[in-house]
Amino acid sequence: MSLIDEALKQTTDTKACVIRAGATEDAAKMFKELFPDARKAIVVEDPNTRRVAGARVEELLVAAGIACDRHVLCPGGEWFHAEYKWIDEVREAIRASGGVPVAVGSGTVNDLVKRSSEEAGVRYMVVGTAASMDGYTSYGAAITKDGMKQTLACKAPLGCIVDSKVAAEAPKEMVASGYADLIAKIPAGADWILADAIGSEAIHPAAWNFVQGPLRESLSNPVGAASGDIAETEKLCSGLVMSAFAMQVMGSSRPASGTEHQVSHYWDMEDLCYNGLPVSHGFKVGIGTLVSTKTIEFLLRQDLANLDVDATVAKWWPDFDTVAATFPKVFGNRPAHIQRAMMEYPKKFPTRDELRTELMLVRDKWPELSAKMKAQLMPFEEVRENLKKVGAPYEPEMIGVTRARFRETYAGVPYMRARYFSLDLVDRLGLTGRLLDELFGPGGVWEVK
Repeated sequence: MSLIDEALKQTTDTKACVIRAGATEDAAKMFKELFPDARKAIVVEDPNTRRVAGARVEELLVAAGIACDRHVLCPGGEWFHAEYKWIDEVREAIRASGGVPVAVGSGTVNDLVKRSSEEAGVRYMVVGTAASMDGYTSYGAAITKDGMKQTLACKAPLGCIVDSKVAAEAPKEMVASGYADLIAKIPAGADWILADAIGSEAIHPAAWNFVQGPLRESLSNPVGAASGDIAETEKLCSGLVMSAFAMQVMGSSRPASGTEHQVSHYWDMEDLCYNGLPVSHGFKVGIGTLVSTKTIEFLLRQDLANLDVDATVAKWWPDFDTVAATFPKVFGNRPAHIQRAMMEYPKKFPTRDELRTELMLVRDKWPELSAKMKAQLMPFEEVRENLKKVGAPYEPEMIGVTRARFRETYAGVPYMRARYFSLDLVDRLGLTGRLLDELFGPGGVWEVK
């Protein structure tokens, strides 16, 4: 039994998945198996995805006796992204058609159809066209609403097809983005090991295996993936889909998300653009992976087996109000960031007694815990080189972020999510200033000049 088949036995939403060269040809077969009573489909696509797969999907459905409507997003070929205004359009097209939605595309098309189907009260299937992100089989859709990118609740697709031949022929930056999204799961795994050790969020064995099991092999040949090698693209697609399956199984993004994703989400709130276009999720996460990896390497150099717990606790904030008073300085003129920090950070802010218990656990477990985290980690230089080989950004300036802005972002990241990460331990140890100086100070890897 393949790992995908094993995952499908445990997923909550997705019940069929095919990843292989030529998998587009299975579209009608999967549709009839998943929607046996359906007599009509509506293919949702954009002009590019119609050309590479959508027209063929429509042909196959019609040949199988399924009536087929079509909804082409931005038929003039203009650029678009996942804004809520498109949800209104797609939802009403689904309702008017009465057909089962079939999304043909990658992240944007899939997220729009995912949420639109939820609002229309129907299930859908997706035919993926690029190895660009891990969202094909994830629950939730990343949508810009009210000027802010947010994850809106919705079920994952009932069925997923990813044609690795089509994905291998996609624009190279899409493969690079997917690779960067996937390599993030390495430091995210180290974050999870730490969270598990202190009792914050236990490791789910199946979810861990679905992500980490195929991960190194999926990432093993960035040059091959960048060159359009079908087999390497297929491995990348499988790794991305398995990450989303893990999230379904656990009902949480924890298996696939760590400190690096918080860097990306911070920039999401600032609508980060470069050369006039929004920066892809994978590219933001890739830069986040670099700084997350450096953070864990910094943490692993500390002699926490001999930590003076009482002295460390004595330096901790006396209460939440005291740390909250620093938020205007930390975030500058960013009221939305302050609002989010005020909502999220209290959920994980420890009292001094709680911190003492946590740090005693870390101290007592450190020899074994640090060994596990080190074994999980890919060295910073290897991560950076792999991003470079696959054609992904490997310096913050390559996505329009100055080093000063990078430092400012990272100083605010600990407060933006209730989930526990390695950066939180650095903060609770009173080492954040040292870390920021090491990363961004004189001689640092991102020295601010």
